[in-house]
Amino acid sequence: MKTPCFLILVSFLVTFSLPVSAQKLNEIQVIGSHNSYKSEMPAEILDYLNEINPETSKSLAYEHIPLEKQLDLGLRNLELDVFHDPLGGRYSNPKGLEIIRSQRENMSEFDPEKVLNQPGLKLFHVQDLDFHSHYLLFADALKALKKWSENNPGHSPIFILINAKDGNIPGTQSTLPFTASALDSIDLEIKTYLGLDHLITPDMVKGEYPTLESAVLAGNWPLLEEVKGRFLVVLDENEEKINRYLQAKPELKNAVLFVNQKEGNPTAGFRIINDPVKNESYIQDLVKQGYLVRTRSDSGTQEARAVDYSRFEKAKSSGAQVISTDYYQPSRLFSSTYQVNFGNLKFERPNPLLTEQ
Repeated sequence: MKTPCFLILVSFLVTFSLPVSAQKLNEIQVIGSHNSYKSEMPAEILDYLNEINPETSKSLAYEHIPLEKQLDLGLRNLELDVFHDPLGGRYSNPKGLEIIRSQRENMSEFDPEKVLNQPGLKLFHVQDLDFHSHYLLFADALKALKKWSENNPGHSPIFILINAKDGNIPGTQSTLPFTASALDSIDLEIKTYLGLDHLITPDMVKGEYPTLESAVLAGNWPLLEEVKGRFLVVLDENEEKINRYLQAKPELKNAVLFVNQKEGNPTAGFRIINDPVKNESYIQDLVKQGYLVRTRSDSGTQEARAVDYSRFEKAKSSGAQVISTDYYQPSRLFSSTYQVNFGNLKFERPNPLLTEQ
């Protein structure tokens, strides 16, 4: 008995088409922002830095709009830098304010509500120098993200990278180290102010597999439909700091954060590889194996000043699921038409490396 033609057609469609609803988290590619909280640095500080190190001054001449407005545009990746301040007040009087006051007669108050006196994680780029932020408290940024998410139910997943900053710069306020317990405080604030019901966690991806990496290599990322309205948060740090976090969260059990762990480790799943020009084939290999990867389309204002899209083209063709930029909008701080998107001001698309026929 011959199979009816319409059944053959149905079988063909089921076999060779992938409904959008069946797309997995690792099968997309999104664009987001780098140091997403950062507002414009005062000209007085940039001029001061220019006298000491012109290249550093140029590299810091970028800014972002508030997080909610970035998400409204369609960006689906954010990066947040946190400083440990359990007692509060450590960063409440940045030395850079003296530079501004020395050259400006009238200056609005930097922190009128004195939020920096509160205990908890702070959110800015560089102590005493690049300290202007849309949200001085990590908690306030998380509250803003939760509110936006609940006002936009069903939004596609958002990736957040966290830098736990404890580097010291001569002449600036000394930082407190991110010990295992300090790193665990990042988890605590995220659970408190964003909420577990808004998260994609390592345990969710691991499922019944023995390790996170084995789950990733088996393609156990959730369907996009299952994780709408959620955030995936990654600790973007060096091996030493990641190992400290793992002291608090062995095997990432009950962890909020994924970690930038090199492949071959049981907790590997999300990789940070910033240079897609040098590492295009490496990133492609990781993506094909099942890892999530974040890379950058520009850095230090260089590509934007030169209107050079070659790095962005490599970022796209690498298949990295997350591409970070400072220029989803053209710069207001210098003349340039450089602007990063997938065309028609779109910031999300199917991953070209994983959807090729």
